[in-house]
Amino acid sequence: MRCQDLHQFGQKLVRRRLLEPTEDSESPTAPLKTLNLVAFGVASTLGAGVYILVGEVAMFIAGPAIVISFLVAALSSVLSGLCYAEFGTRVSWTGSAYLYSYISMGELWAFVTAWNLILSYVIGSGSVARAWSIAFGSLIGNHIFQALEGTFSPYMPYYLAKYPDFVALSLVLLLTGVLVLGARESVLVGKISTGINFLVLSFIILSGFIKGDLHNWKLTEQDYTLNTSESGDIYSLGPLGSGGFVPFYYDGILHGAALCFYSFVGFDDIVTKGEKAPNPHRSIPISIMSTVFICFLAYFGVSATLTLMVPYYQIQPDSPFPQAFVHVGWGPARYVVAVGILCFLLYRLQSSLFPVPQVIQEMAEDGLLFRGLSRTHARTKTPIMATVSSGILAGIMALLFEFSNLVDLMSIGHLLVYSLVAFFVLVLRYQPDWNLSKNEKTEDKIQMKPLVKENPLDSEPEAGSSKTLKSLWLPISIIPTQESAQIVYGCAFLLVLPLIILSLILAQWPSQLFSGDLVFTTVAVLLLLLTTGVTAIIWRQPQDPSPLPFRVPALPVLPLVSIFVNVYLMMQTTSGTWALFGIWNAIGFLIYFGYGIRHSLAGNNHQQPPATSLHLPDS
Repeated sequence: MRCQDLHQFGQKLVRRRLLEPTEDSESPTAPLKTLNLVAFGVASTLGAGVYILVGEVAMFIAGPAIVISFLVAALSSVLSGLCYAEFGTRVSWTGSAYLYSYISMGELWAFVTAWNLILSYVIGSGSVARAWSIAFGSLIGNHIFQALEGTFSPYMPYYLAKYPDFVALSLVLLLTGVLVLGARESVLVGKISTGINFLVLSFIILSGFIKGDLHNWKLTEQDYTLNTSESGDIYSLGPLGSGGFVPFYYDGILHGAALCFYSFVGFDDIVTKGEKAPNPHRSIPISIMSTVFICFLAYFGVSATLTLMVPYYQIQPDSPFPQAFVHVGWGPARYVVAVGILCFLLYRLQSSLFPVPQVIQEMAEDGLLFRGLSRTHARTKTPIMATVSSGILAGIMALLFEFSNLVDLMSIGHLLVYSLVAFFVLVLRYQPDWNLSKNEKTEDKIQMKPLVKENPLDSEPEAGSSKTLKSLWLPISIIPTQESAQIVYGCAFLLVLPLIILSLILAQWPSQLFSGDLVFTTVAVLLLLLTTGVTAIIWRQPQDPSPLPFRVPALPVLPLVSIFVNVYLMMQTTSGTWALFGIWNAIGFLIYFGYGIRHSLAGNNHQQPPATSLHLPDS
């Protein structure tokens, strides 16, 4: 009886939601060319990281080698982007990692994906609000924040900000109120904001070529001592490290890359527009890689400019670029740059608040979150409760946490989501009949091809299936079967633990590993051998031959490399970030197992006879 209860519980975790496209997805729209998708991706990706994050990473973490940190983050983004392209274009009309996870992998996977997307979006909004507040405070002389720090600093715990940022809180609540009233994203405002952003970036980069000094990439202890004697206050300077181009060694580069990954979040929005492209199999991967490349050039340019204009230990992290112009004698330029940054960040904050209520409302309508969160305004159709709750949460995060802590937390959330996407791509390619393409439309109902007959987790072994090790290397069929699907599913799960342990060793004990420590070297070699062997078993299994709009190349290696790089960057974050991340997910699991698993609409449908299609009522 207990085994049967456990089996039923496991089936609940992997039950899937059957959908059909919304009416909006069927309405004719003008096709988007690759160039349009690139422009959309760049506008969604370039954000607060380019103006505020650069200063803190360069001063305290990576020095001039921040340009390499951005390169590592860009390469990780390309791997994740390729996986996201296949994942999203399987059912492009979903436009959401949450919905596709629900359709293809099951309820628990969908909840984990969406819960961490909410974290990333909320933290992203809070971080942009904090960045705007920092830029605004620097423009007016930091008088407000100096007063707040003097008043609240003695009472703030060490793991929170030095002072509560009431400016950032007020800004978030103000824009949340605007959204509640039914505001929508303006294409014109977005284009103007993006134009301002590019003008400011171009001015900064050109100024760096004019006023930059290559000696600032070769600084020594003598330069540091000279600057200390000139300033008369050693506490006004950041750490020297070892000087030179890589003052904080390769640990600094990799820790910086984990933070810089924040700057590339947004390229996945391209997939939501991919269905409008004439050739999505070509346009989406090209657009994603082009977006990442263009953003990398921008980040490389501004970070190189900053570290060439100002010695890295003299950068003002709260206002790096306006203060850099003061340092090189271009004082009036600081106001032009500061105003441009404020205008752009204000738009970024408004646009970053839009996706959160949509995800929350979708989960609430599915029964995974409390039903009251799906309540909408009768006139504006705005999800009031979802908007207010997400706005309050984002405001609290902006109020209490430092910008760098918010960046860390947002990066770890998105890195987890991208790792899950890579895992899903790896597993789904080896499943039988995972073609989710649309059939012809008849009588206003869109029939969908049935999903996999059974999920690999809850399917019984095929009659007469081989139980020998031979079947792992020599599959009996050239097309996926339930047996081969189970093998891939089990092997993929088996790979997760060694990849995590290997990433942890490389992140926390790199010196012991590369110095030839017997214990660490032996463990690393064994993990590599295990990973290679299991990967080879997956490679030998048959893949689904069904045509897809885009297929990730070099399967299964590329998704596994993407997962490894993402997990490795996650290991670079601080223990405090992991604590907050763990608390957030613990709250999520309490909500899911206490409420969502019992109120899920998919659970109700799951109890009904299987259907090949489900027509959703108009909302």
